[in-house]
Amino acid sequence: MMKRGIRVSAVLSVCFAAAGCQDEAAAPAPVRPVLSTVVTPGQAEGGVVVGTVEPQYKTDLSFRVQGRLIARPVYIGDTIEKGQTVAAIDPTSLELAVRSAIANVSSSQAKLTNASGFEQRQRTLLKTEVISQADMESAEQSTASAQATLVRAQADLTKAREQLGYAQLKAEFAGVVTAVGAEVGQVVSSGQAVVTVARPEIREAVIDVADDVASTLQIGQPFTVSLQLDPAIRAEGRIREIAPQADAVTRTRRVRITLDNPPTTFRLGTTVMTPVISSHPTLRLPVSAILVKDGKTLVWLVDPSKGTVALREVTSEADDRSGARIVAGIEEGSRVVTAGVHSLVDGQKVRIDQEAKP
Repeated sequence: MMKRGIRVSAVLSVCFAAAGCQDEAAAPAPVRPVLSTVVTPGQAEGGVVVGTVEPQYKTDLSFRVQGRLIARPVYIGDTIEKGQTVAAIDPTSLELAVRSAIANVSSSQAKLTNASGFEQRQRTLLKTEVISQADMESAEQSTASAQATLVRAQADLTKAREQLGYAQLKAEFAGVVTAVGAEVGQVVSSGQAVVTVARPEIREAVIDVADDVASTLQIGQPFTVSLQLDPAIRAEGRIREIAPQADAVTRTRRVRITLDNPPTTFRLGTTVMTPVISSHPTLRLPVSAILVKDGKTLVWLVDPSKGTVALREVTSEADDRSGARIVAGIEEGSRVVTAGVHSLVDGQKVRIDQEAKP
């Protein structure tokens, strides 16, 4: 009888234990609290970029003829007026060329006078039939040749005098000297830059921007530029030019921003800075929201109606601010988990515990 009671107790114990296991298996998984954010469009920023103030228009002044530089009375920073002499070369050879051309003109005029007189005498003799018509035509040809020689000599004289004027290098417009390319005593060739003159009335900020950021900028986009030494001094401007190709070494592209009535402190060569902001709104997520698995870039999307998460593959680009710009895969307004992405499972129940900023 005692053995039978023991067997009944054992059976009941096993049944109660099995019932307990079934209760534990049927217990729902705990809802996990997660940090998340709603994806909203923002402005892609390339950080603060440093550049310089440069003239929009500048010209390299050079001689049209070769010669030895004998004067250059201007220096970097000098203000010059239109028509002012900024350099001069030795005019000796050019003066000799003018004298030679004058002599050629005089000689040609004398030959034309002789040819004209001879033609007149031949014409008189032709009337008396002393010479033939062929002799008369020869005299006329001599006169025409002498006339052509005189015209050529006069053209050479005009050219020689013009080249003598090239011995003086004069400014074509008022401006500021920003560079010099030759010193007194140096032999300069035709076309060699001797002085660079800039027009200071139209200034622009020149910056170098990362290639990926530059591709999002647009001509005419507004910018605020400030002095590096005193950021409170600012000027507004718009993009005038974006280099079509990136520098092979730095992988940056040059951007020129035309300044609108900048203060006088924005002198040529002054260091300035400006925040670079894209003209196109972009979707951006913190790096903690990105999950890289099997070569794919993934994010956890939250379904607010079901309270579950699901993996979604996205296309992203690196961001200078330790984040990622989302190119494709999610839409504006999607809610994305921003922490603990490595410990979630597909379809897991979650609770939105706190809002995180992207």
